[in-house]
Amino acid sequence: MLYRIKTYYLLAMACMLLTFAAASTVGAAVKMPAFALPSAVDGKVVKSSSFRGKAMLVTFFATWCPPCRQEIPTLKKLQEEFADKGFSVVGLSVDEGGPRVVAKLVKQEAINYPVLMADRATANDFGGIAGIPTSFLINRKGNVVKRYPGYVPHALLVKDIESIL
Repeated sequence: MLYRIKTYYLLAMACMLLTFAAASTVGAAVKMPAFALPSAVDGKVVKSSSFRGKAMLVTFFATWCPPCRQEIPTLKKLQEEFADKGFSVVGLSVDEGGPRVVAKLVKQEAINYPVLMADRATANDFGGIAGIPTSFLINRKGNVVKRYPGYVPHALLVKDIESIL
């Protein structure tokens, strides 16, 4: 019985360490890939260059993904807290159902940040997206400074955003 408890404890600790390691700082400065994607709400093309000089949290998500839906209140709060300091959340939907489904979610959840329709090329340009949500913290110089696979707690995002503003 004690052996099982120790094994469980070690596995739990390993999972925690992997989670924190996964939300790691990118070693060398990696430029955020350029993109030009349609808005899920009105179809107007939004270019990455329109965010020049801003810090950003770019998050790949889908409307059918429970952890993605769970992080929406956090992302809205970050947008409210930091927009006036030169920061923006940018949602990149990988939904295959098209913009109508995504626009419905934007309205239903009163999302206050830009939500764009991503394509495979954009996901590949960001280094590939193995799972969703996957988010990238971008500094004002346009460099990716952190990659977050999975849901990220609000407190960690605040700490990391404040460190680059």
